Amino acid sequence: MSEEIVGHGTWYDMMAKRVIKREQSLKRDMNKIRTEMGLGASGFPHIGSLGDASRSYAVTLALKNMNYDSELIAFCDDKDGLRKVPAGLSKEIATDLKKYLGYSVSTIPDPFGCHESYGKHMSSLLLEALDKCGIEYKYYSAKEVYEKGLLLNEIRTILTNAKKVGEIVKEEVGQETYTEVLPYFAVCEKCGHLYTTRAYKFDSRTDKVTYKCKGIEIRGKLIPGCSYEGEVDIKSGEGKLTWKSEFAARWKALDIRFEAYGKDIADSVRINDRICCEVLKFEPPAHARYEMFLDKGGKKISKSAGNVFTPQVWFNYGSPQSLLLLMLKRFVGTRTIGVSDIPAYMNELDYLEDVYFGKKQVGEKETIRLKGLFKYCYVMKPPLKPSIHVPYNLMAFLVKMAPKDAINDYVAEKLQSYGYLQKNQTIDTTLQERIAYANNWIKDFEEIKETTVELSVIERKTIKEFVAKLRTEDDPNAIQNAIFNTAKNNGVKPAALFKTLYQILMGAPQGPRLGPYVLAMGKQNVVEALERILNGEKEET
Repeated sequence: MSEEIVGHGTWYDMMAKRVIKREQSLKRDMNKIRTEMGLGASGFPHIGSLGDASRSYAVTLALKNMNYDSELIAFCDDKDGLRKVPAGLSKEIATDLKKYLGYSVSTIPDPFGCHESYGKHMSSLLLEALDKCGIEYKYYSAKEVYEKGLLLNEIRTILTNAKKVGEIVKEEVGQETYTEVLPYFAVCEKCGHLYTTRAYKFDSRTDKVTYKCKGIEIRGKLIPGCSYEGEVDIKSGEGKLTWKSEFAARWKALDIRFEAYGKDIADSVRINDRICCEVLKFEPPAHARYEMFLDKGGKKISKSAGNVFTPQVWFNYGSPQSLLLLMLKRFVGTRTIGVSDIPAYMNELDYLEDVYFGKKQVGEKETIRLKGLFKYCYVMKPPLKPSIHVPYNLMAFLVKMAPKDAINDYVAEKLQSYGYLQKNQTIDTTLQERIAYANNWIKDFEEIKETTVELSVIERKTIKEFVAKLRTEDDPNAIQNAIFNTAKNNGVKPAALFKTLYQILMGAPQGPRLGPYVLAMGKQNVVEALERILNGEKEET
């Protein structure tokens, strides 16, 4: 091979190599190379929230593979203030939360009654998802970090050099706010609000910040201040740095060497990089910028915008490894994502497993890369033997048709007849999980949707002819022959037409004998599915 293959041949291995070279050039201690991800606590964690963790953890694993000790830091911003009541809450809870706008999420009672605070409740949902995916991390709570004084030296330096910080912010984004006030929010001693205060003096001898509670406008809503003027000791934990400087403080204090970030916070990262270099005299971590996930309507998936797609939703219908595949298969470029994509990622994970165990043959370089990607999806703990692969749509269909009191027996019998299981072979644990996912899918969505496939002109003509023949056939052998004949009549290889039909009906390139399966699915259902593809109708979400 002409090109050098780094590690497991993935982007994450290349990134780890870059981090190592950079650290060596900076002549920094490399006994432990820390990566970081930010953990929000102001609303339900969405799919994109897991991206920070999975990508940084993949770099962590790549560094370990190169024999460097590395760990992922999960920094939870539970000191942050509540700016907006997030979507997805009951009317009663949403109404109750409105009175806490502007308060730190760690001081807001948990409206669900199961955690010590609202912030702890929301952050626990993402931590639960990380645990389910096998992502290992060292957890830091911003509330505890401030109370324990872990950022104290950095806060002092930033506040002492507040004028320089203000100039950096103005130069980078044109915002003049921090040329007039300190980049620090004190918790008002009188009313308890965080964002309503304006800090305007820091005494380095006493470590006290002088502030006034003036009020603030957040997302068009005015949160009035109480006009109280007071002082807060930065050692008390009753305050926090703004985002425009906090990243830099924690990067230095926790010695972070790599952090990926979404393009929505690119300005903050750029500002903090400069504060790191010019104020804290610390070389900031290496970065990688990624694009955001969009919903099917083209809007950014957000915990506050009403289109929340959480990891927990994914786990109802797909495995943790398939979710990591979504995160890790591609780093750059915006992607649309919805629940309807889960079956495709489950099928794609099966394909990677086939490559990993040598059941599918691809080029040498591609084999290395896909095997590496498969390992990262399993956080470097891949299965020891291949599993039985059943296309998601086929499993969902079988579960839908199965008697409710004998699902496993029915599925096992059908899989034996289709050749996925040997005679008398029973359902193992992996297949049982697949059945559970399919069962949830059928309960929640009922219909099994066809997969959208782009067709060439000749493929479109061929399938159109097959649909016309299918309307008149009721014998499975006749349907099977109709596929062969329409392919040959149009100069299409039968194997190629079968593959296309499998892809449309099952989301996989192969499956059981199509003639009997078409009748089992319901001939009219198949006709309608193929016509939707021919008419170019998109699946609605």
